[in-house]
Amino acid sequence: MPKHLVIVESPAKAKTIEKFLGKDYTVKSSFGHIRDLPKKGLNIDIEKNFEPKYELSADKRKVVAELKKAADGNEVWLASDEDREGEAIAWHLTQALKLDPSKTKRIVFHEITKPAIETAMKNPRTVDIKLVDAQQARRVLDRLVGYELSPVLWKKIRTGLSAGRVQSVAVRLIVEREREIRDFEAESSFKVTAIFSADGQEIPAELTVKLATAKAAEAWLEAVKDASYKISKIEQKPGSRSPAAPFTTSTLQQEASRRLGYSVRQTMTLAQRLYEVGHITYMRTDSTTLSGQAIADAEQHIKQAYGTEYHQVRQYKTKNQSAQEAHEAIRPTDFGKLTAGSDNQQEKLYQLIWQRALASQMAPAKLERTEVTIDVSTQKEVFVAKGEILRFNGFMKVYGGGKDDVLLPPLKLGQTLSAGAITATQTYSRGPARYSEATLVRKLEELGIGRPSTYAPTISTIQTRGY
Repeated sequence: MPKHLVIVESPAKAKTIEKFLGKDYTVKSSFGHIRDLPKKGLNIDIEKNFEPKYELSADKRKVVAELKKAADGNEVWLASDEDREGEAIAWHLTQALKLDPSKTKRIVFHEITKPAIETAMKNPRTVDIKLVDAQQARRVLDRLVGYELSPVLWKKIRTGLSAGRVQSVAVRLIVEREREIRDFEAESSFKVTAIFSADGQEIPAELTVKLATAKAAEAWLEAVKDASYKISKIEQKPGSRSPAAPFTTSTLQQEASRRLGYSVRQTMTLAQRLYEVGHITYMRTDSTTLSGQAIADAEQHIKQAYGTEYHQVRQYKTKNQSAQEAHEAIRPTDFGKLTAGSDNQQEKLYQLIWQRALASQMAPAKLERTEVTIDVSTQKEVFVAKGEILRFNGFMKVYGGGKDDVLLPPLKLGQTLSAGAITATQTYSRGPARYSEATLVRKLEELGIGRPSTYAPTISTIQTRGY
């Protein structure tokens, strides 16, 4: 029986996969891409249908020599990531190792677990040339844009700058936002708040309109000195709050920034490590769907840990029209594993992914919202007090972010209230905020610019170049 060589793109991934395969299998790493367009020159034959001219990267010659030696007499399995970049790596390996791409076995999986690897080995395919062409088209476009525009930047601004298909659009968005901030003129107004009391309990309320000037605010406060206050309306509405979908690449980057303070690059580095050792599914995805097995595993964990009333099965539809639905959302490979990661930062990111994925299969939180309208005897404007009580926490038991209850005392229609402090505070209208890494990612995604794999390097380049 011939021996088998499995080639992946990262050493950590190779180490994890080798544990799942028998002694007849050797797993080696290509350490990422092995061929690319040479750095100097265009290296695209525009006359020959934009044919690219690749070369073996200088730092990969030794790696390729070792892979050639290992492949000799063995059956080769290409097991790079399941996205366009991974497919391109697999194709470039066939070219460098002189393998037939139409016959060489190609396997894909979105999580590095024993069942996933065994299933992939039973269902090999060949290199998907259409996916390779899609990656190649992007690479060629990147080079054409960069090669044509970068020299203009060197001439007009300074050397060392670069232009790019995604990068230049991102810089434009930042510049346009800065102009909006510069042109914004803040407007001031006065917000009136009051503390009423009923049976010794405080009721915070706010006037429904803002007053334009300090003079108008002073006149209004003067006019209510001897006013009486009466409840004219009480509205009670049941409400609910539903969980968000499991993470895609961009929503993970945004939430890790908001909750953990991680940069986009930091999030992707930590997620990559968690993926390579088998803790989470593939972290470059724009799909919000979960596999049937994952949904069943989540159900089992929720019912055992929290009770049947906390479970509600959901399958989210991906909003992004260009999303690759064959992929899954980012989720833990085992919901029973409450913590994972080799350091504190990885543990925090894993916990965030675990909470979000599990919460997506949990019942909505149930609320009761109360809104009380308070009439002022001397004025036509009214105060409104709002209360919110959480009746059932549902998904918020594992994925919080809920506000504290605002409790209002028992009140009756027509009830007279006594007023404590009534204050007018000057406020200013807010201009547009500068983009954070997370909000820039969200904007690029909204506009359909770039892919999950491009956001981190694009933002990193913009910062490195000093734009």
